[in-house]
Amino acid sequence: MPKTHGTWARPESLEISLWLMVLSMSGWPCRLLPVVAIPVRDEEDRIAKCLQALARQERASVHHVVLLLNNCTDATQTVTEGIASSLPFGLTAAERTYPPELAHAGTARREGMEIAAAIAGPDGLLFTTDADGVVAPDWLVRNLDAFSTGVTAVCGRAVIDPVEARAIPASLHADDMAEMAYGTALDRIHALVDPDPADPWPRHTEHSGASIAVTVAAWQKAGGIPALSSGEDRGFIAALRRVDTLVRHAPDVVVTVSGRTEGRAKGGMAETMARRMRQQDEMLDDALEPAVLCLRRAQARAWLKSVWKPGSWTDEVIDSIRGLAAFLALPFVEVLAQTETAYFGQAWETLERVSPLLRRQMVRRGDLTRHHAEAEAIVRDLLIRDIMPTPLRCRKASVALPADEAVR
Repeated sequence: MPKTHGTWARPESLEISLWLMVLSMSGWPCRLLPVVAIPVRDEEDRIAKCLQALARQERASVHHVVLLLNNCTDATQTVTEGIASSLPFGLTAAERTYPPELAHAGTARREGMEIAAAIAGPDGLLFTTDADGVVAPDWLVRNLDAFSTGVTAVCGRAVIDPVEARAIPASLHADDMAEMAYGTALDRIHALVDPDPADPWPRHTEHSGASIAVTVAAWQKAGGIPALSSGEDRGFIAALRRVDTLVRHAPDVVVTVSGRTEGRAKGGMAETMARRMRQQDEMLDDALEPAVLCLRRAQARAWLKSVWKPGSWTDEVIDSIRGLAAFLALPFVEVLAQTETAYFGQAWETLERVSPLLRRQMVRRGDLTRHHAEAEAIVRDLLIRDIMPTPLRCRKASVALPADEAVR
């Protein structure tokens, strides 16, 4: 196949044409094409499996793959060239040598997505995964199913290769399962108190670069992938939320990733596992918080949603905003200003940041059992009483946090 500047081209397939027809019936433009961007750093042993998995997609097919080779010193490029002609999609391998301070996954994923967006066009779909990832055979079609519901971004799940997982101590697996179960309980509180029609239950809580899909329009609106040295995936989802992107956490979109403890990305899964194998972290993931604080956060978000851009400034609306200000321990005028922002996500991010009662608190691993029991009790209470917080209910709510709640 012809090669030009590291790019191998292929004609559009029948499968993708059929899926374009299906999506167009759901309101999507017929010109959209799935393009995958992958940051790569010295992956000569794994890149072939990654690309072959993308080639084996069922009932839909990838149009093009962009590999952003970030300061590679091994034979990744040679392996890529050797496999390119056997792949059923176009392939671009862009080699970059970044200065040390920029040679990380955030920079590489950002530029890879920029190249992918240029190929996909303004109506295209962008996907990103990791070079050590092996996407499931239905990965693409499951993403497309999620897009057909009207969302403009889809987060998938990353699971560790079962063979490589055997090298990880059983105690770490048990800790991870307990941490994930607690995270699910907290998310259930959010789903019950502040339901998101675009992201119904069941769903998951992962924001992993191993599986993120987004429309070109939404990607551009959010400002692209942030060039962070670590956590660029979480940073990107936060940026999408900031501009009110409809995000689906699809539990059936799955990628298998390596269980190695010598990774390529600073702050990534491999580094975390290696650190926890030496000595388990005292605190849980910083996205997890005490259950009672999670409840307050969900109530505050639902309350803000009810008064954001109200349309008419009735006495009832003004009173509700005053109640929310008291609930957040903030001045009325500060909360009032956020009800007229361009995006709800922008308003929520601001109030969440400045409210002293929503200040993030971490959970000690030794206290996980107690906090999980509290979360389950809150979920049971919400389910039994069918409590959905209206502004009046929120105003009367008394969710008090003990002063030492997060540190005991």
